[in-house]
Amino acid sequence: MRLLSPAGEFSYTYHHMDFDVIVIGAGHAGIEAGLAAARMGCSALLITMSLDSIGRMSCNPAIGGLSKGNIVREIDALGGEMGKLIDRSMIQFRILNRSRGPAVQAPRAQADKALYAALAKNCLERTKGLCIFQDTVTDIKTDGGRAEGVITQRGRVFTAKKIVLTTGTFMEASVFIGEFTTSSGRLGEPAAQGLGANLRRMGFPVGRLKTGTPARVRKSSLDFSRMEEQPGEDEIIPFSFSNDSAECAGLSCWITWTNEKTHAIIRGSLHRSPLYSGKITGIGPRYCPSIEDKVVRFAERRRHQVFVEPEGPATEEMYLNGISSSLPEDVQEAFLRTLCGLENVQIMRPGYAVEYDYINPTALYPSLETKLISGLYVAGQTNGTSGYEEAAGQGLVAGLNAALAVRGEPPLILSRAEAYIGVLIDDLVTLGTKEPYRMFTSRAEYRLGLRHDTADRRLLPKAYACGLQSEEAMERLRRKTETCDAIKELLRSRRLAAADSADAAGRALPEKITRHTGETLYQTLKDPEVSLAELEALVPALSGKPPALRSLCELDIKYEGYIKRQEREVERFKKMENVKIPPDFDWDGAEGLSSEARQKLKTIRPLSVGQASRVAGVRPSDIAVLSLHLRRKT
Repeated sequence: MRLLSPAGEFSYTYHHMDFDVIVIGAGHAGIEAGLAAARMGCSALLITMSLDSIGRMSCNPAIGGLSKGNIVREIDALGGEMGKLIDRSMIQFRILNRSRGPAVQAPRAQADKALYAALAKNCLERTKGLCIFQDTVTDIKTDGGRAEGVITQRGRVFTAKKIVLTTGTFMEASVFIGEFTTSSGRLGEPAAQGLGANLRRMGFPVGRLKTGTPARVRKSSLDFSRMEEQPGEDEIIPFSFSNDSAECAGLSCWITWTNEKTHAIIRGSLHRSPLYSGKITGIGPRYCPSIEDKVVRFAERRRHQVFVEPEGPATEEMYLNGISSSLPEDVQEAFLRTLCGLENVQIMRPGYAVEYDYINPTALYPSLETKLISGLYVAGQTNGTSGYEEAAGQGLVAGLNAALAVRGEPPLILSRAEAYIGVLIDDLVTLGTKEPYRMFTSRAEYRLGLRHDTADRRLLPKAYACGLQSEEAMERLRRKTETCDAIKELLRSRRLAAADSADAAGRALPEKITRHTGETLYQTLKDPEVSLAELEALVPALSGKPPALRSLCELDIKYEGYIKRQEREVERFKKMENVKIPPDFDWDGAEGLSSEARQKLKTIRPLSVGQASRVAGVRPSDIAVLSLHLRRKT
């Protein structure tokens, strides 16, 4: 009997159980980790509890959003798969924050949930060098502080040079619906038992977190005439830089609201909520609270918005975004029927809470390798994050770095100035988290340089150097760069003259343009009131350039001054990041450090002065002392 392997290729049989990289879990983090390792030439094994659950969207059937859309495009630039998967499975597309600056705009797409998962599984199955096996990992096999394999529930032992742990919400997990509690990582799917206890035994800082999901309801039981329609946009920007276009079913979402009747039912049933009865001890997501939490914490609010979202064109299930709950099923039905359009709602799956084990990410290096066990990497919700995008970004970095370590090469560390993924990982490993971490644009100090449309410029060359991007992709980036340079040169070479009072059709140019007479069009475009579209009539050659690249250049030009100022800040940031701290630095022998700083720095073991400066409790005076000690050692 053989392990599943790429179509038409069966490289591994049961007697061959040694791999370069083993990935535990096949959620969004595990998918990217397994693909990255295999694509970089490693023999990789992905072990999952259920082949039928690969790539499943446990919660919201959507990819992208504020900062999350940027992460998806970064994943794509680094050679990951998430962008390609959503491009092939989207059913609605929107750019969020269009009315605000480009640094906080982001793409978001509703997904055909079943198609997304099927495409993910098919991609894994067809990847050369990647094997997939159904079992549950219960323990990590180690030797002298080094990971060397895994032990499964059925007693199988697989060995590997490197291991990537991506268990999501399944490790020692329990599901709660009112008074009902069961061991489960998703409703109807068993938890991964044993691994959390064994990680505790090894000395890892393991805690408990909580998340939740709303009810799924039957589409035909809803009255959409009583809701506000939210259609998608006609112009679709693909998430993957390798795609020039993407097709979309164009399904609408809908908006309704809770009301005082809703809140009264919830308040009257709080004694039956596991969140308030003491059953759940894990901390839930601050920025995505359950409807029980919203009613209690925001008692002054008379209503809360609910998005009614389709899970696909071939299913009746609709997702109620914004109203997750672990209240009893009868209470859920009662309060849902108070919402406009849901008076006759039929619940197909109830909402529930899930509590699970996670590892405090301060136990990891920025490469996502654990400090306690070398060769063991951890990614995704196991590190305390929330969201498919945050998980996938970590999984890609963990799988990539595991493969680099197999080759004997140094890890790829993305800085805060290079990527949202860099901000995410740095926040986790430097500050840790005691609640599910969610990425926001506000977390990125240098977000003006981290726009979603520049991810390939920032990251694709790094992926190419690692072997995760092709020569074809690099050539595509080179052509894009050349085209952008040509557009900017056209604008620099054309100066507004007094004779430029009308466009080619004889229409008078507006005063906001003619007041720039004597300036180049490049300078004119810096005016916030002037758009590139308004200048195109003066430069006919622009009309042949791709719209996406014209938009990219316009933003580059308009924000050039701000970007240059931020680049100076980035240079100062890099200076501190480039002052490295030896792994064996004697923190106890560093006289002058405050007691709090010494304790925190010994725990985090930062790799640079820059990272040390971001550790909670470390003061500027501590950084000055540390810098002095490091200078003495050089």
